[in-house]
Amino acid sequence: MKPRPGLSRLATIIETPIRWIGALCGLCTVAVVVLTFGLVVLRYAFDTGSIATQELVLHLNAAAFLLGGAYALVRDAHVRVDILQQRWSPRTQRNAELAGLALLLLPFCAVLFWVSLDYVAASWSLREGSRESGGLPGLYLVKSLIPAAAVLLALAGLARALRLLASEPQAPVAGSSQADAALSHGGGA
Repeated sequence: MKPRPGLSRLATIIETPIRWIGALCGLCTVAVVVLTFGLVVLRYAFDTGSIATQELVLHLNAAAFLLGGAYALVRDAHVRVDILQQRWSPRTQRNAELAGLALLLLPFCAVLFWVSLDYVAASWSLREGSRESGGLPGLYLVKSLIPAAAVLLALAGLARALRLLASEPQAPVAGSSQADAALSHGGGA
């Protein structure tokens, strides 16, 4: 199979907005840390707190978690169980990953999207907000991130599949543990 640069270009087009969203998720995470620190200082130094700020921390954390999954997949930084895969040839690894994307990830994203629609629609119909006095309005906006996350994760999976299809898997060097170690660390033998 020859490399297919058209598929790589399409993957890059799909990945670009996901990378921007990933950067925003990083900012959300920094904000969560700063706000949590501020809440702890307020609580223990001044014996006060803020329900709105506590909820903002939860909302930012939800955004980072839900939208960050697609970014992790695009960067190939997701958790992977390599117990069997490390023994497979690069071609078999690629085929197994393509099968996992097609048979596990994309159906999961479709189900998550479908199941979340009624939940989000009900929240929007109520213009759902916090149940706490002094809490934040707009909880329906946070809940809208669930189907958005499903779409982004599916797009990230599609981009990953395109990248896998666009590249030629490396042929393994039989009996060479140095070659295996170099391949697993991204270097050459």
